Amino acid sequence: MLPKLNLSLATIDIVGLVDKGALGKLALLPRLIKSITQSIKLLRGFRPDVVVGVGGYAAGPVLFAAWLLRLPTLVHEQNAWPGLTNRLLAPLARRICLSFDEARGAFPTAKTVLTGNPLRLGMEECPPLDPDGMNLLVFGGSRGAKAINEALLAALPHWGTLKGQLRILHQTGEADCAAVRQGYAEAGWGEEVKVLPFIDDMAGAYAQHQLVLCRAGATTIAELTACGRPALLIPYPYAAGDHQTANASAMAQRGAALLLHQSKLDGETLAKLVADLLRDRTRLLDMADAARSLGHLGAAQRILNECRSLLGGQAAVHDAH
Repeated sequence: MLPKLNLSLATIDIVGLVDKGALGKLALLPRLIKSITQSIKLLRGFRPDVVVGVGGYAAGPVLFAAWLLRLPTLVHEQNAWPGLTNRLLAPLARRICLSFDEARGAFPTAKTVLTGNPLRLGMEECPPLDPDGMNLLVFGGSRGAKAINEALLAALPHWGTLKGQLRILHQTGEADCAAVRQGYAEAGWGEEVKVLPFIDDMAGAYAQHQLVLCRAGATTIAELTACGRPALLIPYPYAAGDHQTANASAMAQRGAALLLHQSKLDGETLAKLVADLLRDRTRLLDMADAARSLGHLGAAQRILNECRSLLGGQAAVHDAH
């Protein structure tokens, strides 16, 4: 993506440490040392004012190299429970920005600030929920979610009374698109369904739908709360540290979403939950209000302000970039 936007991209030679075991971690030690050396070279060449890490194993060597070079460092934790990289980097970082208040317990209090998660353009202008429609938005990340795709098709026979009223926009991912289209057609669903491999205008999609059926990644949660959209969340159970379940639980506990574990996902259960929610307009509006109350608009600007504060309030030399 970065080269397409004419932005430079530099990489280091590193892989993840999670689930490697003691011997696996030990075997990666030479690679880790190499990646730190690469990071030092990159940082000396680029000469950054501030180094920002957003989690993931690639951030570890770069932030460690920045600490060795005494460069200001900031960590942004997107999830309700932080991953291994950010937990390890916390003692070295000068500032830790959070998307969820629930993550505070994992970090030194004096360093943390609740900023929210930066969003794509258009999300913060999403209109209030229109309670009169019966539109369902379904997606499972940019590559789709096979479990959600299959459960949705299995739910169709249980929506006899909703047929003709319910309209569905379903992002399937490239791999399942043809099969899902065929499944809707065989079930007798036609013009009321739109199946796409990928949705480019997500802000527009949120704006037009009353209920969202999706995973519980950090960016998705940030978008749901910024747009104020009720959701039925099915966390990806194999995410690192099961962080999606933590994200979904945080939303459900505040009344902004329902949490359905993938282990309990089947067509009949899904059909009932979706139908009950779409028929209960008062509950949908309450969930929308709860979701919007959890949103943190202007997160990108808050994080940029924190970066500037690490420089004593001075604008960064490379701010134009």
